[in-house]
Amino acid sequence: MLYNVFVDPFVQMADMPDLLVQVLWEGTVAGVLYALIALGFVLIFKASGVFNFAQGIMVVFAALTLVGLHENGVPALLALVLTVGVMYALAWSIERVVLRPLVNQPDIILFMATFGITYLIIGLGEFIFGGRPKAMITSELFLPRGAIDVQMLGGRVTFQKLDIAAAVIAGLMVAALAVFFQRTRIGRALRAVADSHKAALSVGISLNQIWVVVWFTAGLVALVTGIMWGARSDVSFGLQIIALKALPVLILGGFTSVPGAIVGGLIIGVGEKVGEFYWGPLVGSGIESWLAYLIALAFLLFRPQGLFGDKIIERI
Repeated sequence: MLYNVFVDPFVQMADMPDLLVQVLWEGTVAGVLYALIALGFVLIFKASGVFNFAQGIMVVFAALTLVGLHENGVPALLALVLTVGVMYALAWSIERVVLRPLVNQPDIILFMATFGITYLIIGLGEFIFGGRPKAMITSELFLPRGAIDVQMLGGRVTFQKLDIAAAVIAGLMVAALAVFFQRTRIGRALRAVADSHKAALSVGISLNQIWVVVWFTAGLVALVTGIMWGARSDVSFGLQIIALKALPVLILGGFTSVPGAIVGGLIIGVGEKVGEFYWGPLVGSGIESWLAYLIALAFLLFRPQGLFGDKIIERI
């Protein structure tokens, strides 16, 4: 019986390669979107050294703002521009009210502050938009619908146009952020702030300005993430649960690595889809809900810094 559990899925992969391609594609799309969520966490961590617990609700709040403005008669493209402005206002408010008084405080204080930000945004969102799920305005944002069927490997593989668009948009944003971190003055300043607040201040880096920039950039990432995930399902406060998948992605790739977020997202996305489809029927359904955390646990045991994280060195 145990032998069949491990062998049967590989036999199924060999017998139906077109089905394997379909599963791998769906896992790749999910992985790219997980990576996009993880990038928001990477941005904040690079600037403050703190895991931003509020990133998940920022995804929801950005998507709800866009849809809510459109429901009140604002054209979709104008609503998109106004939502960008709202995310900037949110970033400025967080820096001015929450982060500025906490400069040079221990990381745990900043981490707990992100908890408070989370529930503040939840309350604000429920007060403004209510708790009813909303449909993403895909057609008004020129996001394609429908599917493309491709004959390959003796069968048919279906590619959703929305998934293709999501993968392309997420890929472009990941590339832009990688260039931003590595090639720009602000990107280098972000890394300096993450290393030491005091050292960054001593060389003339404005910590307040950097935090506004990084939270605003994380807000833009949250907006794109909310649009992509909202187009695949309704926009609701339950969407923030998806952001928890960013934690195993970050553990795999490293909390400070943009390439690590990409690779970690693809490993988690493909791994959980393959596991759910091929091993789910044999060992019980629901693999997709816990496999990512099992993979992350294995990495914590054998490589806690992740694939691309800095090696942990303890000086005695």
